[in-house]
Amino acid sequence: MTATRLALELAVTLRHDGHGGVADDLADTEGLAVWLRERTALLDGTTLPATPDEALLTAVRELRAAVRSLFARAVRPGPPSSADAHRLPPEDEAIRRLNAAAALVPTAPQLTWEPGAPPALRLRPAGSPPAADTVLAALARAALTFLDGPERALLRACPAPRCVRYFVKDHARQEWCTPSCGNRARVARHHERHREGRGDAS
Repeated sequence: MTATRLALELAVTLRHDGHGGVADDLADTEGLAVWLRERTALLDGTTLPATPDEALLTAVRELRAAVRSLFARAVRPGPPSSADAHRLPPEDEAIRRLNAAAALVPTAPQLTWEPGAPPALRLRPAGSPPAADTVLAALARAALTFLDGPERALLRACPAPRCVRYFVKDHARQEWCTPSCGNRARVARHHERHREGRGDAS
């Protein structure tokens, strides 16, 4: 589902940097430009700004914080991602931010019907809103759609050592966001048991 992918991909622009810290894919306007370009298909119908400015970067990062605040709520009673749990906005503020961003751009239904394909109805921006507003509205609507949908109940914070990602649990036995996180968790458990065994022996 497009909304799920877009909401998750915005949330996980904060990720483990491979050295015990947290990397931010949206650290600057160049990072935002790359991230948006790579998601053109997910942002279907959204006008991307030629060059994102600092104001758009700040607004997208505030939206991300709102999404992560509500993701932290959604995974309860499990723990939230440790990347930013201590500095997230309150939930009521997060909801207000998402609703306000979604309302930036009015939409209208538009029908397309390609030869050999079934008709498709999509919501498209009405009028000619600023590109920055279309980006913010699209990201906010994706998050709202995800949070209102059935996959919200499957959202988890990855428990692997040092991982700070959220993921949707696709099958009953899935415990981690990726196989590499599963491997890291198993190695950490093995080392922990080995240390405990050495302690018992001494």
